[in-house]
Amino acid sequence: MKTTLAITLILLVTLWYLSFLATRLDRLHHRVETSWANLDGLLQRRSAISLQIAHSDFIDPASSLLLTSAAYQARDAEMQDRSTAEMALSGALRLLLIDGEIHGSVREQLLLDDLTKLTAKIAIAIAIHTDAVSSTQAVRKKFAIRVFRLAGRAPLPVTYEFEFDAL
Repeated sequence: MKTTLAITLILLVTLWYLSFLATRLDRLHHRVETSWANLDGLLQRRSAISLQIAHSDFIDPASSLLLTSAAYQARDAEMQDRSTAEMALSGALRLLLIDGEIHGSVREQLLLDDLTKLTAKIAIAIAIHTDAVSSTQAVRKKFAIRVFRLAGRAPLPVTYEFEFDAL
């Protein structure tokens, strides 16, 4: 009787622990998805502001064409091409700087201020996303999660090259 009770207790504790791990992993995956959605939204806004800057009159036509192309590529890129497209947009935006500043009207200065604020938000969103990915990857390496396949069919979250690019 005592051994049956002990086995039942051990089994219940093990099941509770596995349930706890599965729930934690699910929350971490949700955190990764949420942080990516936030980051993606900010990157889409950056593309939109870049297009507004490209269509303004204060930059030369060649820079406008380059920025327009980079913004459209970043906006429409598939996941496997996203890093290259975002880094190209960052490079095109850096080319706009003339002696450390851009000269333009008040409207253009407001666009550039919006872009500067958005870049700061993107840097924070990248930090949050990379933290979520690294936490999830660390938990996914646990023995119990691998043995009991608690991750299910969820893909292992990854970071992208542009996340380490100095935006």
